[in-house]
Amino acid sequence: MGERSVKLPDIGEGIAEAELVEWHVKQGDLVREDDLLATVMTDKASVEIPSPLAGEVVWIGAQIGDAVAIGSTLVKLKVAGDDAAESKDETPTKAVAAPPAATKAEPAAAAPSLPARIPAAIEAKPMATAAVRRAPGEKPLASPAVRLKAREAGIDLRQVQGSGPAGRITHEDIDAFLSRAPVPAHGRGLSPKTAVTDVKVVGLRRRIAEKMALSKSRIPHITIIEEVNVSPLEELRATLNKKPAPEQPKLTLLPFLMRAMAKALAEQPALNALYDDEAGIVHQHAGIHIGIATQTPSGLVVPVVKHVEARDLRDCSIELNRLAQRAREGTATREELTGSTITITSLGALGGLATTPVINHPEVTIVGVNKIAVRPLWDGTQFVPCKMMNLSSSFDHRVIDGWDAAIFVQRLRELLENPATIFVDP
Repeated sequence: MGERSVKLPDIGEGIAEAELVEWHVKQGDLVREDDLLATVMTDKASVEIPSPLAGEVVWIGAQIGDAVAIGSTLVKLKVAGDDAAESKDETPTKAVAAPPAATKAEPAAAAPSLPARIPAAIEAKPMATAAVRRAPGEKPLASPAVRLKAREAGIDLRQVQGSGPAGRITHEDIDAFLSRAPVPAHGRGLSPKTAVTDVKVVGLRRRIAEKMALSKSRIPHITIIEEVNVSPLEELRATLNKKPAPEQPKLTLLPFLMRAMAKALAEQPALNALYDDEAGIVHQHAGIHIGIATQTPSGLVVPVVKHVEARDLRDCSIELNRLAQRAREGTATREELTGSTITITSLGALGGLATTPVINHPEVTIVGVNKIAVRPLWDGTQFVPCKMMNLSSSFDHRVIDGWDAAIFVQRLRELLENPATIFVDP
């Protein structure tokens, strides 16, 4: 028998370290060659690490959430036969890339490398004391203030041991009783809960946290909220959906918004840009690549519909649905999750009246879609019921002036309220 160390391989792209997000083995497990050992995550993709040889896991070198340097030891295996001739290091010859949406962030307590251990300072608390036996009809001795305190806490004073003269119950006795066992609140079966669950922020959830912190700390946001009458657009959408083309998804509002944004951005290319604030350069893109913030079981990801300026309404809809499905299934590739120049965020029917979207750094613009609701609108002579929706758009105020932001929002409003103009060339 011998021992081999398995190191984290070079996973490309100049990566110096990766975050450990999942263990597939624990100490004592027997693994075969190519069995998965762990999953690590780089900036954009998760990578599965296979075992280069068979053996027994005798040592695990990191916990979930740890940053592991390339070339450092992941696990040690006890191996037999020819593999055990001498102690040496092994590096997996291949690593399998997986999309970040498939990563499962485990809590810190699930890390298999450390055995569970109860700190010495923690001692078992005694069970609540038995009810104090009193003669039938005998009332507990307590002051009015103590009785009020017990009544508010839902405590039956007959269950409390008094420590005062002649067994009188004191405030301290009430506090001691409360600390020993849960007490029903106001006699309705409700009880206080004191449990605290610690969930370590790892994997995709950590990436989201870092991205949001970066955006809010470096980008001074300006948010404009505008009300849009989408009744004409909804009528057009309903008409187009009556006879959908074969194998084409029904149109939602988003493809119309994407085409409206493409038209508005052609007039204001400064908003379709990435800002390299360290170099002091704004990269304005001719191609319009719209990221669609998408909620998945693993967290928020942003698949990207590339070259919206070259897609018609149906093409936008098909590509949007394809990418959203792949993102939710966890099969989206790195290419499909990168390269956006502007982002749309929408909570659909769950959206509020208004939001304050956080810009997807290093972009300079994000457009937020809020829920549609029927509200009265004054048409000049009377109030009429209309389908209204608020657009909430945020801009990087370092490079986008409020005036330019307002022009963009008003242009979107004009296009959405007059949807036929979305399809008319200038």
